[in-house]
Amino acid sequence: MSSTPDKKFRKTISALWLFFAGGFVFFLLYVFAVSINFLNLFGDLPDLKTLENPKSELASEVYSEDGQLLGKYFRENRSPVTYEQLPKTLVDALIATEDIRFEEHSGIDFKGTLAVPYYKLTGKQDRGSSTLTQQLARNLFRTRDDLNNGLLSDVPGLRMLIIKTKEWIMSIKLERSYTKKEILMMYLNTVDFGSNAYGIKVAAKTFFNKDPQQLTLEESATLVGVLKGPSFYSPVLRPERSLSRRNTVLDQMLKYNYIDEPTYAKTTAKPIKLDFNVENQNKGLAPYFRTEIGKWLAQWCRDNGYDLYSDGLKIYTTIDSRMQKHAEAALEQHMKTMQKEFFQQWKGRNPWVNDQGKEIKGFLMERMKGTARYKSLVEQYGSNEDSIKYHLYHKVPMRIFSWKGERDTIMSPMDSLRYYKHYLQAGFMAMDPLTGKVKAWVGGTNFKYFKYDHVKQGARQPGSTFKPFVYTTALERGYSPCYTVVDAPVTIINPDGKPWTPKNSEGTYSGRSMTLRTALALSVNSITTYLMKKLGPEEVVATAKRLGITTPLDPVPSLALGSSDVTLYDMVGAYGTFVNKGTWTQPQYLVRIEDKNGTVLHEFAPKTLEALSEETAYLMVHMLKGSTETRGGTAYYGLRHRYGLKNEIGAKTGTTSNYSDAWFMGITPDLAAGVWVGGEDRSIHFRSAAYGQGNKLAMPIYALFMQKVYADKSLNVSKGAFPKPSQPLSTNINCGGSTFVPVVQDSVKQEQTLTLPQKVEEDGF
Repeated sequence: MSSTPDKKFRKTISALWLFFAGGFVFFLLYVFAVSINFLNLFGDLPDLKTLENPKSELASEVYSEDGQLLGKYFRENRSPVTYEQLPKTLVDALIATEDIRFEEHSGIDFKGTLAVPYYKLTGKQDRGSSTLTQQLARNLFRTRDDLNNGLLSDVPGLRMLIIKTKEWIMSIKLERSYTKKEILMMYLNTVDFGSNAYGIKVAAKTFFNKDPQQLTLEESATLVGVLKGPSFYSPVLRPERSLSRRNTVLDQMLKYNYIDEPTYAKTTAKPIKLDFNVENQNKGLAPYFRTEIGKWLAQWCRDNGYDLYSDGLKIYTTIDSRMQKHAEAALEQHMKTMQKEFFQQWKGRNPWVNDQGKEIKGFLMERMKGTARYKSLVEQYGSNEDSIKYHLYHKVPMRIFSWKGERDTIMSPMDSLRYYKHYLQAGFMAMDPLTGKVKAWVGGTNFKYFKYDHVKQGARQPGSTFKPFVYTTALERGYSPCYTVVDAPVTIINPDGKPWTPKNSEGTYSGRSMTLRTALALSVNSITTYLMKKLGPEEVVATAKRLGITTPLDPVPSLALGSSDVTLYDMVGAYGTFVNKGTWTQPQYLVRIEDKNGTVLHEFAPKTLEALSEETAYLMVHMLKGSTETRGGTAYYGLRHRYGLKNEIGAKTGTTSNYSDAWFMGITPDLAAGVWVGGEDRSIHFRSAAYGQGNKLAMPIYALFMQKVYADKSLNVSKGAFPKPSQPLSTNINCGGSTFVPVVQDSVKQEQTLTLPQKVEEDGF
């Protein structure tokens, strides 16, 4: 009788063993099927090569020549660190909270996994079932997105099982391929901390403005606490939750003896102190520069098989971070003052006016039609003008720029456009004329609100800063700086029979003879026009092109007074040629590109051209020095007396009609620099010469910049004289007030009737 229960018991045990054995075999077969993606039921797994070289998105970084990080290009803002850069408190907090048996398991913590149901049933707190290695697999290979392409992936109830299985498989493979330290490093380099901070390096910078190794215990615990839910436990958005979660992390550290009781009590009593700053393209040094070179870099990456926004490239530039700071500060300092004067001068009126000084009707609506906002409304509402106008004139809360700081207000899109059209814009660039290396680049007044770059993207009429190209052509044709010309009206008859006589800035003519050096120093229009008649516009265009001007130049006499648009970038390069003994060097802003491992992918060498003879270049330096050395010169009072820059400086100011564009170009032995200031539209400008001329509106930015550069002893910028030419000059430059007139080459063109545009820019400064 007793044998029957024993047989039943043995049968039951055997059945259970068969069930578990069968289940185990089935599980092994299932895992194997997932690993090989049997019949494409489960979706692919990364191959061995991918596992050995896992790729996460890394931000590409832009560095200055002096080693400062200028900014990044990214979709996910992530920069890697080494294990040695991780503070012990951070590693301890992570292991205590997320994976206490991390050093013991081989990718899967079976003990922790089996304990999950118990924790769920009892309501006790748990760390979850995923190990750090599994979480790393999820982050690296995007198991919740990219690897779910199997036929069974969308079957309810199976999706998560397949995902978990893949993570188990990849975790085991990761553990076989990497050390524990490498896995911790990769995890902390890839995890999302919220606020567009990916990886511990960016998170430490974003939340505490520190490098990872500088994090304190409470800061480390805060960041580890965020990992449970970057939005839910954000110390910025939900500080109370974040504080509670931080203390939970500290509880775990105390529980597993990573910290002692006194340390725990002291740390949990501290508040969370943030130094929060989200990195974006609007912030950091040289944002206009970074955006402009980003266009070239993106094309280079496409051509060479790289992704600028995810491959972690290191881009080394010629920018000097100290000079860049001085340039940005100088521009801001002066533009704040000028904007105040501009608002005052146009108080109660709109500044967009025609040549007669009358407001341009329909100006704002025409400009609005060119905006992305207007085009979007047209796409949405088609020809329904009432709906379009409703949204254009509907007031909404917005944050706006002002020189006193950002402010919140309520405006309609039309109000906003009107507001911003009242603002003056500016551009500044400085380069080493001997190497072509760009040292500072400020494309506008505030990149967050005004994206347009006025160094290389924009081109405007240069006014009298174009005159040196005329004088350079004259010197090449045999004229001397001492050649004298009478300041008198020069008339050219247009083909339509109408005479054109450009005026000097004062509207009068002195009637006295003056040397070419003096004429350039005083920026006398009549004498420049005289030379243009002698030389011919085609000759001047050829000279300007040799000196690096790339924009179209109309070969007409008014070109002498700056009627064709040029870029600040080209102008600085051209003026640098005079300092560089006649060798034009294309402004260079990139040094090299490296991959994330430091391998050099591309190195850059400047393009050069022997554009002028050494003697002609030196003579032009001598001519340009006249502006600062000749009493009455356009830069004499401003640079030497107002700003105290008494070292040798060559300079030229420029102003176009109605003061639409103000320019200043300056050269020293170490630096060539240029400034442009004006309205975003040519119809927006000062109403009078009191502020609208180049020596008032543009020159102070250069002067303030040079003051700051000279005061910065770490830069070691020389105040010395321009170097003498290597060979004796063939022409006299010591004019001594004489009327010395050299013999001019026979090839100089005779006076001729020339075609001019109807509107001519007339400039004295």
